[in-house]
Amino acid sequence: MINVALLATITETAGAPGFENRIRNFIKDQVTPFVDEVSIDAMGNLIALKKGKDSSKRTMVAAHLDEIGFIVTGIDNKGFVRFHTLGGFDPKTLTAQRVIVHGKKDLIGVMGSKPIHVMTPDERTKNLKTTDFFIDMGMSKEEVEEYIEVGNPITRQRELIEMGNCVNAKSLDNRVSVFILLEALKQLKDKEVPYDLYGVFTVQEEIGIRGATVAGHHVEPHFSFGLDTTIAFDVPGSQPHEQITQMGNGTAIKIMDSSTVCDTRMVRYMKETADKHKLKWQAEILTAGGTDTAGMQRMSKYGTIAGAISIPTRHIHQVIEMCNKEDIHLSIEMLKACVSNLDTFDWSHQ
Repeated sequence: MINVALLATITETAGAPGFENRIRNFIKDQVTPFVDEVSIDAMGNLIALKKGKDSSKRTMVAAHLDEIGFIVTGIDNKGFVRFHTLGGFDPKTLTAQRVIVHGKKDLIGVMGSKPIHVMTPDERTKNLKTTDFFIDMGMSKEEVEEYIEVGNPITRQRELIEMGNCVNAKSLDNRVSVFILLEALKQLKDKEVPYDLYGVFTVQEEIGIRGATVAGHHVEPHFSFGLDTTIAFDVPGSQPHEQITQMGNGTAIKIMDSSTVCDTRMVRYMKETADKHKLKWQAEILTAGGTDTAGMQRMSKYGTIAGAISIPTRHIHQVIEMCNKEDIHLSIEMLKACVSNLDTFDWSHQ
């Protein structure tokens, strides 16, 4: 159904915000044979262009390369590494985790905090903060400083596994979308698209949608699609109205999130396209959180008709993010159908 081995490599390759070099280089090698032009802009966005029948209009699809991570802020006199977050973290998810510090060479560290055995009663009832954690390298200060310095990026260490009809890994937000865009471009290689198609693998989304903002200003798309994960809170204790999406219930068509209200024409087009191609879908309203869709919608010089394909994901921003393989497959099919039929729809305001 999907190339799980490729998805695993994509999720496991390091790429904290602002330090996307490794994952960008890997995707560049993967995508180059399937498109007409590949470039990297000053911000670091990887732009893959597939030329269409009509170059007077442009379609942009954005999937961010970066994953939430950390950056080294100091090394104390016992060799413990202090850090600052790059992206949003729920502090309780840091407990008992391995990380990789990317210095002169990659080194494994473990997240440490004050043991519960020596906490005061008051401390036991307080919620942990990210500043309560440190990284134990198992080395002296001198050994650590031989390889690590302030400013080195840190990523989480976890392998992708398959569970039933699902994949479980770190950084499916948003590497599953990187995979979807890559696979769609591969499958469109010998197919015709109506307008020039810019597949943009963006940077620094997790710290403010920065790459998509720059790329949207550069490409100036007439049509744009964000690709990102969304909440699937379809778990015990949830109410139907707060689930956002349900995993295994198809790809999701974004109506809005906290940074974007999708163009009603695009939403209608995406729904009709999904129905025409018999693709299972569900509507998504994400009450908190934004995506690259906002960067494209706001920063295109003349505005863009913007929408988004969202992939239902449980346990977002943890190392156990989970997606359904069929939802991933449907998202690839949905993207291909959407970029291939833009010239068949009446885009006038009604």
